[in-house]
Amino acid sequence: MLEKIPSPSDMAELLGPSLFEVWRQLCAAIEEKYDMEQIWNSGGKNWTYEYKYRRSGKTLCCLYAKQGCIGFLVIFGKEERAKFEEIRGSLSDAVCRLYDEAKTYHDGKWVMLEPTSPAVFEEYMKLLAIKRRPNRK
Repeated sequence: MLEKIPSPSDMAELLGPSLFEVWRQLCAAIEEKYDMEQIWNSGGKNWTYEYKYRRSGKTLCCLYAKQGCIGFLVIFGKEERAKFEEIRGSLSDAVCRLYDEAKTYHDGKWVMLEPTSPAVFEEYMKLLAIKRRPNRK
């Protein structure tokens, strides 16, 4: 956990106004469908901040922020990778390419996407639905 959670103005300064709006809208899209614990952390060596969506000890996804860039990380376990293949035809070539190029570790396939527009959020929600059914109506 971070000692000092960044304010919206801190985030706007870090990301820039247009990416901050993408960040804000992505968080709203996730929170509209999922009731999750939200945890701020340091972003490690590659990012400034990590913002994790978790419930019952399981992570749904993580958002990352650094100067002028947003990362959206979804980790797919073995069964989730099979579900991805089932919906592959409904996803863009760009998302499928990032999935195919993602490294698979012992705990799953780590797919990092870099959203720059809300246009991709519908696909992101499909990816999250593989991990967990939305728990908000």
